[in-house]
Amino acid sequence: MVRARWQWRLEDAGGLAVDRPGSPVFLARFEAEQWLGEHWRALAGQGVRRVVLQLGEDDVPPVIELPAG
Repeated sequence: MVRARWQWRLEDAGGLAVDRPGSPVFLARFEAEQWLGEHWRALAGQGVRRVVLQLGEDDVPPVIELPAG
């Protein structure tokens, strides 16, 4: 049995995916959301402007906008 893999796609102001910083991979949606809740300020300070939760290759709404750091 293959377990679900949750991950955040991090995007810059232009909507392009950024490699650094990166998102860990999580086995549960709750863990992914908790991680974002703990790290969104640092991500915003590093230029991340949008985060998109992904389950495998599929985007899971909603898209979250981060304020400019």
